[in-house]
Amino acid sequence: MVYDIVILGGGPAGLTAAIYGKRAGFNTLLIDESPESGGQILTTYEVDNYPGLPKIGGMDMGKKFREHADNFGAEFAVGRVSSIEKEGDIFKLVTRKVTYEAKSVIIATGAGHRKLGVPGEAEFGGMGVSYCATCDGAFFKDKVTAVMGGGDVALEDAIFLSRMCKKVYLIHRRDEFRGAKVLQDQVKSIENIECVMDSVITEIKGDKAVNAVLIHNKKTEEDKEIPVDGVFIAVGIQPNTDKIKNLPDMDEAGYIIAGETCETSIPGIFAAGDVRTKQLRQVITSAADGANAVTSIGRYLA
Repeated sequence: MVYDIVILGGGPAGLTAAIYGKRAGFNTLLIDESPESGGQILTTYEVDNYPGLPKIGGMDMGKKFREHADNFGAEFAVGRVSSIEKEGDIFKLVTRKVTYEAKSVIIATGAGHRKLGVPGEAEFGGMGVSYCATCDGAFFKDKVTAVMGGGDVALEDAIFLSRMCKKVYLIHRRDEFRGAKVLQDQVKSIENIECVMDSVITEIKGDKAVNAVLIHNKKTEEDKEIPVDGVFIAVGIQPNTDKIKNLPDMDEAGYIIAGETCETSIPGIFAAGDVRTKQLRQVITSAADGANAVTSIGRYLA
């Protein structure tokens, strides 16, 4: 069977594309590595910035997206596509067990936050450990938080959190920040931000939620425990493009080069959501990409 559209990835971009694909009358299949749809939002305790659904749980939001796609009759399969091959006008999407055929492909595999890989990080994901200050910062109003990182995102996160948190510890493994000078100056001017330099988080502690971080000073070799209510990890993100062969052109960071139309360097392949080059990576922009990608496919198939 040759599908009109095969979508790779079951996050907001992929699920929205499935909804729009079926609404447009296209035979649509979505392939995801996980049987549970939703992508990164499944690890978010609450989503407070999606219009019309304030304070919805990440799991609940993923279910609603999936139910919407199911109601339109989108087809789903669990698997990991290892390569995309083109024969004539047909794309062949190779998985370990099945090779799917499609007239067009939407890559919506998302991007993942780089992890610290320390004890407690996975255990307290969504329960005090976050990778997005603008998404989850409001839940820590008048509380104490820590930010790990030294680039622009970490500095911006610390500044953002300082407006609502009682205190923010900004922890960086070097003696100088990598972020822009203007951000560094701003951080240093804010009274409730304390910079902890030459240090790394070695463990995130807690009971039902985070209550402390253990840090190690790389110069003095001193270990110290800091009581905190939340930890924001800002050591970079990476697109989920490393497992698939024969992808369209990517930038130096591995994001697929595509604009708002989601068109890539390969006609018939479209990129949507966090995996593509873009300014803002949020649920709302991913959903918009899913809709735009299907609109572009409508023109391509016509």
